[in-house]
Amino acid sequence: MSLMHAPKVGPKIGFGFAILAPFLFLAGCATTDHPDAPTSVERTVIEQYIIGPGDSLQISVRGNPDLSTGVAVRPDGQITTPLVEDVQASGQTPTQLAREMEEHLSRFLRDPIVTVMVTGFAGPYDRQIRVIGQAAEPQALQYREDMSVMDVMIAVGGITDFAAGNRAVIVRNENGERKQYRVRLDDLVNGGDISANIDMVPGDTLIIPERRF
Repeated sequence: MSLMHAPKVGPKIGFGFAILAPFLFLAGCATTDHPDAPTSVERTVIEQYIIGPGDSLQISVRGNPDLSTGVAVRPDGQITTPLVEDVQASGQTPTQLAREMEEHLSRFLRDPIVTVMVTGFAGPYDRQIRVIGQAAEPQALQYREDMSVMDVMIAVGGITDFAAGNRAVIVRNENGERKQYRVRLDDLVNGGDISANIDMVPGDTLIIPERRF
């Protein structure tokens, strides 16, 4: 292939680098200078699930199968169903959304009864755990009660062969201040050292840097 016909990949690489640059900077700073993450934190109790963009919902209207439907929550947090358009779902519990849907449908039906079930979970961004860098499958995960870094590693398929697992860092917001803690992923994932397992907090970002050769 001649140089004149080589594919142009510069803009795509530049765009991706611009997005990841702040995290790559943090990953580059991931050294043992950071304190170890606390092995346990104050338990986060999820009393009610909060719907977020990307969630999949099943809306059921009793006695009206034509109005019952599966729907995804749009990036703007809203949903559209038969007879009802642009209802804000994000930020509400399934029960709250069901009652609002009943209010909208009462213009067309007498005493509608609506049930909302979440069939696919993404949740609000502030309740997600983000994993970037040298994970087998970097992704954002919905936080689950009592979630630990071991649970996160199982969900993302572990770390790659190029990961500097013991230099991994958790970026966590504590009282409005962003703090960084070191986690020993190599010891946990490859060494089976259960003492390296730590509790996660909603909103944590786990950064796994690459080994320096």
